[in-house]
Amino acid sequence: MTSDLVSVRYLVDDVEAAVEFYTGHLGFAVRSSVLPAFADVVRGNLRLLLSGPASSAGRPMPDGTKPAPGGWNRIHLVVDDIDAEVARLRADGVPFRSDVVTGPGGRQIVFDDPAGNPVELFQPAAR
Repeated sequence: MTSDLVSVRYLVDDVEAAVEFYTGHLGFAVRSSVLPAFADVVRGNLRLLLSGPASSAGRPMPDGTKPAPGGWNRIHLVVDDIDAEVARLRADGVPFRSDVVTGPGGRQIVFDDPAGNPVELFQPAAR
């Protein structure tokens, strides 16, 4: 099996709101859509599968556990100017989990999509 795309699945509670968020704020484009159950969006080589409660990925497990959005695992989007991206997203009303954090590899900040799935912006340190 070959593909130029790396696929990540996020569970969301509202697929349409998630599509609007990723296409409207983060530069993704719709690849396919079967609302209200599922859609996938792409940005570069990243394919983000947005699965709602009515999708096969949203169905309860055999033990009754229901898949749900959230947690701390996240997609990681590399940006050239993190301050400009944060300002743009804050102007759009996107809430952040923290302020920008600086580490040896660069600067990062985490915010949530409408379902509570985290998204990280990362600006690599200058070398």
